[in-house]
Amino acid sequence: MDKKHFDQLVKGVREMKRHMAGKTVRGSKTTVVSTPDVRMIRESAQISQSQFAKLIGVNLRTLQNWEQHRTKPTGPAKALLKIVASDPRAIEALHE
Repeated sequence: MDKKHFDQLVKGVREMKRHMAGKTVRGSKTTVVSTPDVRMIRESAQISQSQFAKLIGVNLRTLQNWEQHRTKPTGPAKALLKIVASDPRAIEALHE
């Protein structure tokens, strides 16, 4: 490996270290993914915790942990919560 390529590699590793430390690095983007407010979503749908948990297919305790911010919803549950947040009537489709 010649010096030019080695220097580029070292520069890249240093930029990666800065990026991992949360510092600004030219050419990188930071995307903030917000966690849905599960309690607000459920209350806007006007449904009890036990009913809501059953409809979205999670354990009641899991829903309670989300509402109390002990854990966060991920994956399909997070996507479903975003759908219900955008339109609380979407919960009706889960009743069938």
